[in-house]
Amino acid sequence: MADLSVKIAGVEFPNPVIMASGAYGNGECYTDLYPLKKIGGVSCKGMTIEPKMGNIPPRIAETPSGILNSVGLQNIGVHGFIDYYLDTLKEEGNVIIANVAGATLDDYIAAAEALDSSAVDMIELNISCPNVKAGGATWGVTCEGAASVTKAVRKATSKPLIVKLTPNVTSIADIAKAVEAEGADSISVINTLLGMRIDIRNRRPILHNNVGGLSGPAIFPVAVRCVWQCYNAVKIPIIGMGGISTWEDAVEMMLAGASAIQMGTAIFTDPYAPLKVIDGLEKYMDDNGIKSLSEIVGQVKPW
Repeated sequence: MADLSVKIAGVEFPNPVIMASGAYGNGECYTDLYPLKKIGGVSCKGMTIEPKMGNIPPRIAETPSGILNSVGLQNIGVHGFIDYYLDTLKEEGNVIIANVAGATLDDYIAAAEALDSSAVDMIELNISCPNVKAGGATWGVTCEGAASVTKAVRKATSKPLIVKLTPNVTSIADIAKAVEAEGADSISVINTLLGMRIDIRNRRPILHNNVGGLSGPAIFPVAVRCVWQCYNAVKIPIIGMGGISTWEDAVEMMLAGASAIQMGTAIFTDPYAPLKVIDGLEKYMDDNGIKSLSEIVGQVKPW
């Protein structure tokens, strides 16, 4: 039998399929469909130290092969998550990843400190948020910004630290190297691409925020490229994401260099997609005599 388990930064996952932050919420909408323990882990709804209402609607728009979203990190805050969701999630038997965001270094530090004494297994840093002290530029678009928030959070927690990278940069490999140097235990690649839709009737952007993050199958080739570039730049494990819908996508992402994957947008059209990916991976491994997924990680053969 194939062994689907993977290890990321010392944390054991029963299989490599992790639910991406945001799309899966905190798992509460899926417990009636299947036990959450069937999936590898959950990256919980992005949280800030204080509760946030999120952006003004409309904040979701469909696109060809994808979705634009500008939800704006609506959440009940780190302490609300710990009080109302964490115990239930741990009872499900999952690996729990807390996705955190902030507008200042102090925000990130406070969130990490609060989670450090909690039962979460890992922390994932969302560095695609506007840095209010840098004129609104996102933390993750420069090596300096990405390194500074990684360094600050690394000092604030002993939890394994994943840094989620944005593709909206000149060189994602350089950003990956910068966060690795400051103590990141892993990177998740990629966050959404910046996009826009316009209503041709009223000539206004469809999203009230004008622009939003594009996810779904449309960005999959970009995600594969980014994972491959990062794999060739850093030694820490990579969690690949961005448009993964099928087990074939998962295998492709692993060949590019991902040790595990995250799924998000696919579950909006098929909530059972993660289970189908797990089953497909197991059959692929059995059919090809693969005993461990580590055998295929980064094994693409460039021309």
